[in-house]
Amino acid sequence: MSRITALRTVDVRFPTSLSLDGSDAMNADPDYSAAYVVVDTDAGDDLSGHGFVFTIGRGNEVAVAAIRALEPALVGKEVEPLLTDLGATSAALIGDSQLRWLGPEKGVMHMAISAVLNALWDLRAKRAGLPLWQLLGRLSPEELVDLVDFRYLSDALTREEALEILRAAEPGRAEREVQLLRSGYPAYTTTPGWLGYSDEKLARLATEAVADGFTQIKLKVGADLQDDIRRMTLARKTVGPDIRIAIDANQRWDIEDAIAWTRALAPTDPYWIEEPTSPDDVLGHARIRKGVHPVKVATGEHAQNRVIFKQLLQAEAIDFVQLDAARVGGVNENIAIVLLAAKFGKPVCPHAGGVGLCEMVQHLSMFDFVAVSGSMEDRVIEYVDHLHEMFVTPTVVSQGRYAAPTAAGFSSEMHEKALHDYEFPDGSVWAEINSGGN
Repeated sequence: MSRITALRTVDVRFPTSLSLDGSDAMNADPDYSAAYVVVDTDAGDDLSGHGFVFTIGRGNEVAVAAIRALEPALVGKEVEPLLTDLGATSAALIGDSQLRWLGPEKGVMHMAISAVLNALWDLRAKRAGLPLWQLLGRLSPEELVDLVDFRYLSDALTREEALEILRAAEPGRAEREVQLLRSGYPAYTTTPGWLGYSDEKLARLATEAVADGFTQIKLKVGADLQDDIRRMTLARKTVGPDIRIAIDANQRWDIEDAIAWTRALAPTDPYWIEEPTSPDDVLGHARIRKGVHPVKVATGEHAQNRVIFKQLLQAEAIDFVQLDAARVGGVNENIAIVLLAAKFGKPVCPHAGGVGLCEMVQHLSMFDFVAVSGSMEDRVIEYVDHLHEMFVTPTVVSQGRYAAPTAAGFSSEMHEKALHDYEFPDGSVWAEINSGGN
């Protein structure tokens, strides 16, 4: 039996703040970063599992330390039992009472567990010789529900209801796999809409997005209302009436501000308002949703766990479920969220505004299509054209659609050179920046 020999961690940061890529009303100068983990084994097959916590710079070292706190639970353990029963593995990591106290089931510790669980899923998929979306899509309904912790969910979704959803989707799984491999999955792009971009750059990138086949773009809003009206008017004039334009406030507003601001932008026909207020304010989102209709409400990238998603759905507070591959408790908890969305009939449109998130969330949406919802209606995956070249199997988007990954794994592995060059603070890129050579 092979054993885990190490959890190797790297504090890797990309200086995106220099070009204001990723800038928004709450995050003016993000440096896309990853508290990166590699799960090594002594199996002799040269396979390792890769995962990460996505951050935007300072504090990344805290996430690295949280990952290292999980070493005693895994290093030296036999690999096969951990991978065979990832439901039990997830429960053991999340259920460690002393570490759980730091959440519980939220915050940096929960994100660190997510990184490790995602790395284990990456390793399992590599061993199976399948991309993760196919591996998950071929598990039986019983195997899938065994991955989910239904505690705190049973008032909204029981194990039996989840089994019914999955069994109803079993017919046609193979055909949907073929469809994905043939034509991919719909995408939308946030690339034109970062708040720090000039009007000229916004218009140029929006024009390019439409030419590239995107039928939806997204703009950041929330810093200044008159600027937002100008930018949205420009974007609408640039793309025409038939392209959806979503707007994203990144938690900037109080409730009444969110309603008033969104109504002020209504003449430019925004499709949805994303993260209009605190991600924890379930009732606030419900009030905003009523107040801004017919503009839709989307949120979830900062929702801390499945319980927040449950309440958002129960309260009829959102129209789109924006799960994140690296914030909640890894693949397992995201399967729970996908099942909740199916129970309440809401489309899953994942968040992917960050390094490596596009690479990972594509697997979750494609799993949803194959094995859960069976639908792409009103479903899109966010696409941001940043840093894909850092990954061994980067996302491929063409004509506004994600190409289905075919390489084994979770698409989460970075090139060793990227890890070396961008390691903070001593990698070659940061050494040059800190010496004034940028």
